[in-house]
Amino acid sequence: MYENTFPNKRFEHTLNFLKKHVSTSQPILDLGVANPFSKIMVEHGYKIANTKGEDLDLDFSSVTASDAEVVTAFEIFEHLIAPFNVLREIKADKLVASIPMRLWFSPAYQSKTDTWDRHYHEFEDWQFDWLLEKAGWKIVDRIKFTNPVNKIGFRPLLRKFTPRYYMVYAERI
Repeated sequence: MYENTFPNKRFEHTLNFLKKHVSTSQPILDLGVANPFSKIMVEHGYKIANTKGEDLDLDFSSVTASDAEVVTAFEIFEHLIAPFNVLREIKADKLVASIPMRLWFSPAYQSKTDTWDRHYHEFEDWQFDWLLEKAGWKIVDRIKFTNPVNKIGFRPLLRKFTPRYYMVYAERI
């Protein structure tokens, strides 16, 4: 389907996991602005609406106004200072979310040019599980996968074997 490179490998894992848990007949609210993966979801028959770029730490209006059956959140919670708050506001009964995992050999991501594009959190899997459970979600399924890069060095070598992404399917308790 997609060549096995970033971000295509990540997109393929994400799409397969989404197909496993969400029917194309279920409307989706995708947290975050329209992005390349939003387009892939639409190309595969999903009906999605995206949030509009509002600060989801402070403004939950897109989330509370949505009547979507499923919320997706692909690599968004690490950008929020308090992801617990928006997780509690979601009205949908299903959530598919992924995060980049904290890597012991790499510092948290911070853009040099964009003040929004930084990670306030890079979770370990147990921390993300705990956050979801505390916010009222029960994890039904989960996967981890690597993110190899075509560079030479110690850290690129570790990325071939160390899971970078963690994805969950959860249902409202």
